[in-house]
Amino acid sequence: MPLIQTQALKKDYLDGKTWVNALRGIDVTIEQGEFAAIAGPSGSGKTTLLNLIGGLDTATSGSVHLDGDDITNMRSRHLNKIRLHKIGFVFQAYNLIPVLTAQENVEFTMMLQGCPAPERRARAAEILEQVGLGENMHRRPPALSGGQQQRVAVARAIVTHPKIVLADEPTANLDSGTGSKLLDLMRELNEQKNVTFIFSTHDPMVMEYSRRLIRLQDGKIKTDERK
Repeated sequence: MPLIQTQALKKDYLDGKTWVNALRGIDVTIEQGEFAAIAGPSGSGKTTLLNLIGGLDTATSGSVHLDGDDITNMRSRHLNKIRLHKIGFVFQAYNLIPVLTAQENVEFTMMLQGCPAPERRARAAEILEQVGLGENMHRRPPALSGGQQQRVAVARAIVTHPKIVLADEPTANLDSGTGSKLLDLMRELNEQKNVTFIFSTHDPMVMEYSRRLIRLQDGKIKTDERK
């Protein structure tokens, strides 16, 4: 059974007085353990596709199945549970909680999952060390640079070892060295823990790291290549 399967997926929305056809019938299958990038110019639909896969948006038509569940029109309570336990998100805008420290931000999802405090503190500290933020784990987001905040967001997404991590432009605010280290860490989790990663990206480095590259254009799949 595929981890993710979309069928005839369409998304239309109103931009002012103009209807935008963001996705125009996407059929894509993602297997457990893939390390894939969705690429394309601005407006091609890559972030929209990522949001539909993650249950953050609803399709106009078509379907999305995640780990055997049809999440297309799933009730919020059930969808929230799936997102909490199966999906890690890395948002381009970080979405960190400003009043919490870096460590507390990384612990947040584990707290919602009911993980005991000593275990989540230890796991958060370990992952922040891995992404090079061990000395900054007690700082709050406003005291961190954009690149540091992005690393906190990545640490939060991967610390629970979800089945799938959805990352919207994960290296957008990082220098090439830091971005490379993060991608190495993600690929290590992919290889050792079988965590599936799907990126939306403009970054050639992310495309190069990925083992599958899905290119979108005008809301349709232009090419889909496995390396």
